[in-house]
Amino acid sequence: MLVSEIMLQQTPVVRVLPVWEDWLGRWPTPAHLAAEASGEAVRHWGRLGYPRRALRLHAAAAAIVERHNGQVPGTYTELLELPGVGSYTAAAVAAFAFGRRETVVDTNIRRVHARLFTGAALPSQSLTAAEMRLAAELLPADVELSVRWNASVMELGALLCTARAPKCAQCPVRHACSWLAAGEPAPSYTPKGQSWHGTDRQVRGAVMAVLRVADAPVAPEMFHQKPADLDFEPEGVGVPLAALHRLNSGPEQLERALAGLLADGLAELHLGGFQLPA
Repeated sequence: MLVSEIMLQQTPVVRVLPVWEDWLGRWPTPAHLAAEASGEAVRHWGRLGYPRRALRLHAAAAAIVERHNGQVPGTYTELLELPGVGSYTAAAVAAFAFGRRETVVDTNIRRVHARLFTGAALPSQSLTAAEMRLAAELLPADVELSVRWNASVMELGALLCTARAPKCAQCPVRHACSWLAAGEPAPSYTPKGQSWHGTDRQVRGAVMAVLRVADAPVAPEMFHQKPADLDFEPEGVGVPLAALHRLNSGPEQLERALAGLLADGLAELHLGGFQLPA
C-alpha cells in the first residue's frame, strides 16, 4: 500500500494502476526494490510525473530493509521516519494497511468536511490547523470504526461530493449538509489546474523520457540539436528525442531542465553524457 499511496499523490488512479502492477511484479518486496539501482526505479516510474517520488520509494525501501528487516512498519511514527513519507501517507498506510486509528485527511475528506460541517463550498487552499482539529474530533474512538470512517468519507468525496459537480441528490448525508442548508454558496476562490504545456516541467518530463530508454549516456548535444543534424544517435532514443524537439524549447530552458535533473538526483553525468542514476 505504501507504493500505491506514493504513486497516487497528485496522480489519478487510471494512470497509476498499470505502473503499480508493473512495479509490484518487478519488486514484490522492499528488499527486491532496494537491491536495484535507484535509476531503475526512475526508469519504471514511467510517465506518472514528479519522478522524485521514485527516488523516495527506493530510499524508503532501503530504509525498510535496514531498519525493519524488510517489513513495512505499521505505526504512524515509524512510517513517518521513512524517506519521502509525509504525515498524510503515514496516516493512510497505518490506517488502511494496518487497521490503526489515525486521522487521515486528503483532498476528498477536506471537501466533505468543509461542506458538511462548515458550509463552505470548498476547503481552504492549503490545509489548516483548524481542519486537522475538526478531523480529529470527528474520528470515532473505536479503532475498527475509525478505519471505516476514514475510508467512507474519502469515498464520499471522491464519488459524490466532488469539486465541480457534486451529486447531492444521491448523498446519504444531504439532510445534514451545512452547505446545502446555506443555499449552496459559491466558493471563495476558483480552483486552478496546474499548467503544463511549455513549462519547465514538461521539458523535464521529455528529457526523462529520453533517459529512460537510452542504453548509454546521452551526449548534451543530443538534447540541443535536431535529430537530422546529428551524426549519431544512441540506440532506442529516436522517438522520445523527436518528441522533445517538437516542444521547440529554447537552450536556456533545456539547460534548466538538465541542471534541475542533476540537482534532484534524477540524472547523473557519466562519460560526458547524461544517464539515469546508477
